[in-house]
Formats: sequence, structure tokens, C-alpha cells
Amino acid sequence: MSNLSGKLVSQIEVKSDGDVFHEIFRYRPHHISTMSSDKIHGCDLHEGDWGNVGSVICWTFTHDGKKKIAKEIIEAIDEEHKTVKFKVIEGDLLEHYKSLSITVHVDTRGINNLVTWTLEFEKKNESTPEPHTLMQFVLDVTKDIETHHLK
Repeated sequence: MSNLSGKLVSQIEVKSDGDVFHEIFRYRPHHISTMSSDKIHGCDLHEGDWGNVGSVICWTFTHDGKKKIAKEIIEAIDEEHKTVKFKVIEGDLLEHYKSLSITVHVDTRGINNLVTWTLEFEKKNESTPEPHTLMQFVLDVTKDIETHHLK
């Protein structure tokens, strides 16, 4: 692994139903804009079907104060471990990264549900920062989804 490649992992505890989280990210990502409307503006299906590996979805969102677009392919789904992996294939996030994958994993085994986000990336050059603000963004969206479901 070159020094341009890296991985960020963050966990956040959620009080709402973890199965609901997995279902949202697998089958209903287009509903997130109603739960986190200041951050996520839309999610459209470009190819395939919601919740299937190989499907292509396009997000519109505000990150670091700028409106951005990210087109992602659903690379893997593990129903048993409640994991969905998205690979960014087009859009603003690839201005700074050669590759970027985002995995969301929901652990529902304990009393508290844990949502784990993993960002795997390869920077285009040394001066590119690690995607810490993107990690904070997905954690904030997770909190918004939780708040929405606790209402």
C-alpha cells in the first residue's frame, strides 16, 4: 500500500433500530434526503434496482459548504453482517482521490446498535488531505437518520 492509500474507520452508537439503518442504506437511500435534508438533497437510481449489487446511484449533497455530486456503484452487500459497500465512480469526490469506497456496517447484536463507517481511499497526491470531513459528514447524516427515527 502506497503512502497515498489509506483507510478511516469510525463507529457511532445509535439508539434507533439498527435493522432499519441497514435497510435504509440498502433499499431506501433515496429516503435519506427527507431525514437529512440540509446535507443530502437527493439520491437517484441510474442503473439496476435499489438494494442490488451492481446498481448505480447518484447522490447530490452539500459537503464542506459546497454542493456536490457522487455517482456510486453498489459493490457488495452482506445481509448476514448488515454491510453495504459503495464505490465512488464519478463526481466531485474523485477530484482529490483516485479511488474511494464507502462501507456502512450495522452491528445489531448488543443492546446498543453500532454503525461503522469505513472509507478506503487512494489520494491523487501527497497534498490531498485524508477524507476526515467526509467521515464527519457521514456520521452527521447517521445522527440525522437516528433523530428522524426517534421522533
